[in-house]
Amino acid sequence: MSVARFMAPVGTVTALIYAACLGAQGAPALDSVPRGNPTADATVQRIYDEGMHRSQAASLAQVLMDSIGPRLTGSPANRAANDWLVRTYTAWGVPAHNEQYGTWRDWTRGPSQVDLIAPRARLLEATMLEWSPGTPPGGVSGDVVILPPATVVSDSAAFAQWLTTAKGKFVMVSVPRLTCRPDSSWARWAAPASVHAMRAARDSAAVEWDRRVRIAGSHGGDVSAWISSAGALGILTNNWSEGWGVDKIMGGRGVWSNPTVPIFDVSCEDYSLLARLLAHGQHPRVHATAEPRLAPRESPVFNTIARIDGSEHPDQYVMLSAHLDSWDAGSGATDNGTGTITALEAMRLVKLAYPHPKRTILVGHWSGEEQGEIGSTSFATDHPEIVANLQALFNQDNGTGNIDTVDTYGFLDAPGAFARWMSRMPADLTAGITIDLPGLAHNEDSDSDAFTCKDAPAFFLTSADWDYMEYTWHTNRDTYDKISFDEVKRNATLMALLVYEASEDPTRLSRARRIPPTDAVTGQPIAAPSCNRLKRSWSSR
Repeated sequence: MSVARFMAPVGTVTALIYAACLGAQGAPALDSVPRGNPTADATVQRIYDEGMHRSQAASLAQVLMDSIGPRLTGSPANRAANDWLVRTYTAWGVPAHNEQYGTWRDWTRGPSQVDLIAPRARLLEATMLEWSPGTPPGGVSGDVVILPPATVVSDSAAFAQWLTTAKGKFVMVSVPRLTCRPDSSWARWAAPASVHAMRAARDSAAVEWDRRVRIAGSHGGDVSAWISSAGALGILTNNWSEGWGVDKIMGGRGVWSNPTVPIFDVSCEDYSLLARLLAHGQHPRVHATAEPRLAPRESPVFNTIARIDGSEHPDQYVMLSAHLDSWDAGSGATDNGTGTITALEAMRLVKLAYPHPKRTILVGHWSGEEQGEIGSTSFATDHPEIVANLQALFNQDNGTGNIDTVDTYGFLDAPGAFARWMSRMPADLTAGITIDLPGLAHNEDSDSDAFTCKDAPAFFLTSADWDYMEYTWHTNRDTYDKISFDEVKRNATLMALLVYEASEDPTRLSRARRIPPTDAVTGQPIAAPSCNRLKRSWSSR
């Protein structure tokens, strides 16, 4: 999932408040709303009882995150996760299959290590970036250099001359941090004058670094390409997540899309150490080894699709949605192992308590979300009949927190439908959930986009933060131990009940959306995002 979280300039209301707006007499408490027929009450209770008291989320997650591990798109682990899902669904009596939508670069992480060997010995905390090439057997040793300051190299020609000195060396290409202590810690412990001085020095360093980058960029071409062409041994970078000991490690993005020399993310602390040694003329030297496995050709990539056929409206669809792929420096636990397990467990609850739904129930476990929702975009393209007859899709993709917001994307029927569905659920599942009203068509940077861009009623179920952005989103710390299974089992139970209510609802959700509001800056209506370009292979990116 993308770092961006949309902040729509629209009002929000809780399900209870919205329900009050619908009724002339006001809304009763959620747990006192008439449940409808006894069968519906019994199904709600059975889903709730199984989901909250006999959840399998923790044991399922342990297999996915610990045993299979991270699931980089195109990797053997990604395919192993596809196969495990099919086996799991099949054991539950739920038909499932892996549906190929294209091919992708097949890369597997191997052993890697970076050691400082001068002026002293130290094992550096460093991680090879995804899709990076390796080193020769036994590794390579070389001095460390950094992009030169503008006072030394002032234009493209001077930079080209500097490049000739990078041969046989490791090149640092990220701004060194003056402190790796999070701002929250500075604010808690330091005097205000110290905080101000730290921020001023940091801002000044960032401005100076931007000058270096602009001069390097004026040389043209891919960063890794011109460093490689200069005969450099590798690239050292840092993408600090601004939390204690945490880096965002995302290969294959931007300038790293076609790396030609080994690239290592070095922790904030160790990267800063190298920069200080350089700044003081103490000549840091490192030895690096990296042994990834890159298949000679692209390998198949799949979405895993599970299905329970509808009994009354088999050609209408309710979908669960979550991406299966992940970055691979951690184990892809909260992005998006938790969403995967939530959808998997919800489908188990539906099969157990509601085996003959009125509408067909589908779950899509997508790959390639981190590369631009390529799996879900392919599915929506390949299955127009499902998109055209979608009653509702529920997507979950941002961490272990309890679901606290429903993004309705401007679909006019959606707030009322969610309030109606939630009014029939136990109150402890719906307490504190906010429903977007009236919502706005926007890009969520998740798999719901592949459907909302086609005006299909898909909804993003946003989770409470739980330090997601700083500590687990795309980081080396996104591991099983960061999961709160009380929240995951609640989310899975809520999603199973949403599936049940959407399937049973006699009303089809309309595709009518709000008239786009005016952008305060441009004075023009805010345009809905267009669908992503279809990408079915690494080479077609």
